[in-house]
Amino acid sequence: MFKALLATMLALLPTIVVHAPKADLTLETARTASQREHGLMNRTELAPHTGMIFVFDRDEFVDFWMKNTLLPLDMIFIGADGTVRRVYANVPVLHPEPSDERIPLEGAQAKYVIELGAGEASKDGIAAGVKLDLRGVPSPAP
Repeated sequence: MFKALLATMLALLPTIVVHAPKADLTLETARTASQREHGLMNRTELAPHTGMIFVFDRDEFVDFWMKNTLLPLDMIFIGADGTVRRVYANVPVLHPEPSDERIPLEGAQAKYVIELGAGEASKDGIAAGVKLDLRGVPSPAP
């Protein structure tokens, strides 16, 4: 257990705090293509009010999937102005893992996507139309 926890801690990316209506969220920042591709893969747990924010170059349509994601998630798609456009709640883990072309995609127009543990978005007051203060979010990296 300790080795798994240590490995998870060492894999963490820099974090920021985003203020949601009912909680402060501590989010790892995925700013590069590689970081965005790996995301929360192979994680077995997330503490309450923690997750990851994916930062893209432009506000455009983006797709997400649950490949190698071991816990159900809420996916929150956010515009450049911080307005939540879409929440996919309780996106399930895939069992057994299908081939890549059969993995369902969740997508929407977004500059940012936040992933939290399943059920967390609702608990934290996050829904379509809510505006989040994203001033501390760093720019995407090459």
